[in-house]
Amino acid sequence: MLIDCHCHAGKGDLLTGPWDTDAPVELYLKRARAAGIDKTVIFSPFHSNYEQANANTARIVARYPDRFIGFAFIHPRRDRGYIHAMIEKAVNQWGFCGIKVHGHEAPATREVCEVARRFRLPLLYDVAGKTDIIELLAPQYPDVNFILPHLGSFADDWRAHVRVIDQIARFPNVYTDTSGVRRFDYIVQAVKRGGVHKVLFGSDGPWLHPGLELHKIRLLGLSRQQEALILGKNLLRLLQGAQIPLRSRIGAENTVPL
Repeated sequence: MLIDCHCHAGKGDLLTGPWDTDAPVELYLKRARAAGIDKTVIFSPFHSNYEQANANTARIVARYPDRFIGFAFIHPRRDRGYIHAMIEKAVNQWGFCGIKVHGHEAPATREVCEVARRFRLPLLYDVAGKTDIIELLAPQYPDVNFILPHLGSFADDWRAHVRVIDQIARFPNVYTDTSGVRRFDYIVQAVKRGGVHKVLFGSDGPWLHPGLELHKIRLLGLSRQQEALILGKNLLRLLQGAQIPLRSRIGAENTVPL
């Protein structure tokens, strides 16, 4: 099973750029199907109210139940004090499988990490180049799995890429995804130093083409077994501990032994 672990879906309400305006899934789905992608993790664009945004994500997942896996977007500062309730609803009512936080809005907090631990959910945390916080979070929360998208920086910050490569090699609970990484050799280094079990395929759709992002993984020249880890099995392993009925979200035949 080929899984894209990073895609936005639905509408934002801030209207300052594509990333907080609209992330339509229909064109993404057409491109993803053509690329052979079976399932996709989706979450909202930036939004002023993530309770509403997550409900909209749930509606999209319900519309395509065999195609999408929902992650709940959280604003660590604005949602302070309500994060447990928001994630409890996302998990129990909608079957969401993870949490998304973006450092552009606010850094992850103890509250976020403790909720991720409580529900055994992976935390997809875009550190937006500020990788130092992982040096604090990863050892403090060794039972929380952190996925750092874009190798730490969508802005092509080579310093962040280098630091994240080091972090996935040093910390057993830190992973990365490949979405939007422009300098191919950093993906090569991530696989070489961190190992194929620490890298996940992501596209950052619908704004980036999933077929193009997928081709980067094909170009690594890995064995079929190694490539399969990056293209889905690593994510399935991280999701398997989540307190949700994974059979209804992913399919019992695709679970991976821990």
